Amino acid sequence: MSTSQAWPPHAALKIPAGDVTMVADAYGDPSDPPVVLLHGGGQTRHSWGSTASDLGAKNWYAVTVDLRGHGDSSWSPDGYYGLDRFANDVARVADFLGRPPVYVGASLGGNSALAAIAGRPDLALGLVLVDVSPFLQPAGTSRIRDFMVSHAETGFGTLEEAADAVAAYVPHRPRPRNFDGLKKNLRFRDGRWYWHWDPAFMASPTDQAVQRDQLIDPARLGAAARDLRLPTLLVRGGESDVLSVGDAVRFLELVPHAEFASVAGAHHMVAGDDNAVFEGVLDDFLERRVRSRLKLFNAAS
Repeated sequence: MSTSQAWPPHAALKIPAGDVTMVADAYGDPSDPPVVLLHGGGQTRHSWGSTASDLGAKNWYAVTVDLRGHGDSSWSPDGYYGLDRFANDVARVADFLGRPPVYVGASLGGNSALAAIAGRPDLALGLVLVDVSPFLQPAGTSRIRDFMVSHAETGFGTLEEAADAVAAYVPHRPRPRNFDGLKKNLRFRDGRWYWHWDPAFMASPTDQAVQRDQLIDPARLGAAARDLRLPTLLVRGGESDVLSVGDAVRFLELVPHAEFASVAGAHHMVAGDDNAVFEGVLDDFLERRVRSRLKLFNAAS
């Protein structure tokens, strides 16, 4: 396969997952080792588009997925979004591909992959957690929740209003002049713009509180981390208010074989803040810890 230029996406894939259908984009040659990129809560597969395109040009088959209730994927019919549902969906991606991938997951996507691997240790070739672990800072996760629930019901009258809300949430980033990227995260209906995710994902009734607590479950996810036996990388944004240095240390104590990288100046959305540095870290890990093992396995067989 040529590596002279990044690959454009194939036609969107549709991945059945029981009560929902997930939409995904694939980049690269399907015969290459797969890398599945999972977004965080409130994001879409498009947040990984640049990274996936570059991976496709480097002899990886990169698949970006909209998790249930997000982007173009189906919403849960019963409005429930517990960790078990997301973990099952993540496992269904590997089943759809017919072989174990490397999972690269940011925030919600990372912990969903961790939970999925705990149930099926042979599910993955490797795991990259991006600014997430079983242990997180409540103030940081509350800030994310506050942003997601604001305007969830009322929406925005204009794209400019939505851009103002995003700029207030991530003041360290320049306010975009072009709204094409923003429009991928919004849906227009009844004369207003609404976030793409199912409002039930962040619903406030008591019966939904259990689901939110389950998504951040240190005991369950800590046990899953302790059982990891595959190549693992934890990436932290140097300015993250969600994953502290102490949180990272706790994870590395549970997974002593894991590697760790900090992206200086990046906040919780690491790849979006400094994609060049993040991709350098990811490329190095994939080549050393995954591709090298595949070459040894292929040589032995």
